[in-house]
Amino acid sequence: MKITLFHYFIKKAMANIFENRLVHLIGIGTMSIAFLIFYAFILIFVNLNYWTEEQGSSLTMSIYFKGEPDRAVIEKIKKELFLFPGVTIKRFISKDDAMKSLRKRLGDKAGLLDGLKQNPLPASLEIILSRDKGGDTLPYQLKTRLEKITIVDEVQYSQEWIRRVQAIMEAIKIVGIIFGGLLFLAALFIITNTIKLTIYSRKEEIEILKLIGATNRFVKIPFMIEGSIQGFLGGVVALLILFLVYIIAIAKIDIRIGFASLDIVFLSPQYILFLLLMSVVIGFIGSTISLGRFFRI
Repeated sequence: MKITLFHYFIKKAMANIFENRLVHLIGIGTMSIAFLIFYAFILIFVNLNYWTEEQGSSLTMSIYFKGEPDRAVIEKIKKELFLFPGVTIKRFISKDDAMKSLRKRLGDKAGLLDGLKQNPLPASLEIILSRDKGGDTLPYQLKTRLEKITIVDEVQYSQEWIRRVQAIMEAIKIVGIIFGGLLFLAALFIITNTIKLTIYSRKEEIEILKLIGATNRFVKIPFMIEGSIQGFLGGVVALLILFLVYIIAIAKIDIRIGFASLDIVFLSPQYILFLLLMSVVIGFIGSTISLGRFFRI
């Protein structure tokens, strides 16, 4: 009996959506906008957390040379570096490579460099230090030792700015949780009022069902299912839009802080599944609130 009733409620909800598709399309569109704003915030929050963890586990060191070192010198320094635990050689950047990289970053303004008589950019060797293996004292020890080598001009590493960035990001996380909660409530408010419009557009239908003896529960359940479906579809549309924006624009942005290049990652499958489930729950809660208000009138 319960299975038969459940099938009836599902069929009734789908039939109602089809019959009132214009109202539902408007509702799904409104939900999509609300979810998109919320999901965009979640994406920012996820990346802030990702950057904090990534930059906290390692740091980048740049070794700048006087002039252009030959291969033998570079190999000698590499051997010196491998004596320290947790050191990974990232890449050697020649003076010409450094100039090419600068021209690429300047884009249309690269012509400003044409007036230079000689290349002022130094050659450099970039390495990555693992804090898990090397500890917090390794960068200072390595910097002190490398700067004693004649051909080395300067050694810079990112530990100080990483500490500052981590402190800032921790503060942003706290603000983010509060702001995310407010966005969630705002999305719920918008969705509740959107579903209320759907319910009011079928006021006569509800009154007829009540007149022929239908219980409040019997009338409410199809609307709750409709709200859940609307929430799910709104969440899917919002995620698709966010993913398209990520592929077309966001993924191509090069974010650099200090010496590190920060990658922008999209939401993981677990996050996507959670957000879709949350969309269904919000749709269900929104329809429940709207129905509660309607049946009190």
